[in-house]
Order: sequence, then structure tokens, then C-alpha cells
Amino acid sequence: ELVHAFERAHTDDAVRVVVLTGAGTVFSAGGDLGQNLAVGAPGGGIGPASLTQLFPAMHALGKPIVAMVNGPALAGGLGLVVACDLVVASATATFGLTEINLGLWPMMITAEIVRSIGRKKALELMLTGERIDAHEAERIGLGSRVVEPADLEAETAKLAETLAQKSSIALRLGLSAFYASQDLDLAPALVYLERELRKVLGTEDAREGIAAFLQKRKPVYKGR
Repeated sequence: ELVHAFERAHTDDAVRVVVLTGAGTVFSAGGDLGQNLAVGAPGGGIGPASLTQLFPAMHALGKPIVAMVNGPALAGGLGLVVACDLVVASATATFGLTEINLGLWPMMITAEIVRSIGRKKALELMLTGERIDAHEAERIGLGSRVVEPADLEAETAKLAETLAQKSSIALRLGLSAFYASQDLDLAPALVYLERELRKVLGTEDAREGIAAFLQKRKPVYKGR
């Protein structure tokens, strides 16, 4: 369902920002363990959709995704958090890679988490299965801001509104370049990013943004 939702958001020009949150008091406790057992059985399939589809769909969206973490984000649920562009967490939220406590390992999450935090902290979470609080998650780079539970929705909405006012084409080109360049060596990354910079500078929104700055007025972006 998330893959389909991101595909719809990708093609809907009215969608400027996506906020991903959990129903009730939990952000996400991870995958369906019963389904995981079926997948791991001899002859088992990969299920309706796998993280090999979901994470690339999130990074290819071209629109900011904000995780509004309203409660525990565990195992695959933490993977969802890390795959988002920004994270606003309730001070009461908890985070953990708890798979090891069930004799499992967060294989798919590895690809995301090692791109966000240091190897030692990532391995500590994976090896111990311990949970950390929101402030520790922010400290090690898993979250971008922590707010009081009563302020979670309002602060997330404020951030989403700020993002929605930016140039949509600049966001799309910028996010695409951010994820495409993260695994390149320095020299080819600079060449690639210079090419992408030319694309941004050639947009109508870039010309409008610069003109508005020089004229000391608010820019009117058209997403072109």
C-alpha cells in the first residue's frame, strides 16, 4: 500500500510534501512476522511488496517525506523512519532494531541505516536489539528534531508548510541528486553534481528566486 501511495503522490502535482505517520500510539512495530515466516519457508515468495521496492520508491519521489514519529519505531518501522528525508519525533517515541531478539537480523535496514549514522552505532543497535529514546535518536542522526507529544502534529505541519512553499522543481532535482550522488566517489560526484547544478540554474524558478531576492520580495514559484 505504501508503494502504491508513493506512486500516486509522485504523479500528483498537487502533492508537495508527504507526511508518514502511524495510526494510534505506534509509528510502526515492523514487518508481519507470520508473513516473514512464510516467505522464509522453502518455496516461499517475497510477499506483496518488499523493501527493495519501497525504499527506492521513497527516494525517487522527488518530494520531501517527513516522518512524524508518534510512538515506537522498531525493526522495519525504524527502516521506514530512516528512509524518510526528515524526521519529527515525539519526545516519548522509542527507536530500535529489535530483530536480533527474535533470532533475526535487520538485513534490508542495513542499506538505509549505514547511510545515515556511523557504523559503530548502527552495529550497536543491530547487535543488542536495545531501544533508544527520541533524544538519543536525534543525537546519533536518526531524527532531525524532537518535540513534546502535544506539539507533534502542529510542529510537523509547520515544517511541511515550510517545505511546500519551496520551488517544487528545485526540491525534485535536489533530492534526486542527493540520493544519486551518495555512493559516488568524490571526483565523479562533483562532476555529476555540477551537471545537476546547471539543470537547477536553468529553471524558471531559479530565475524567479534570484530576481525576488534582488528585488526584496517573496518569490512566486511555478515548478518549472
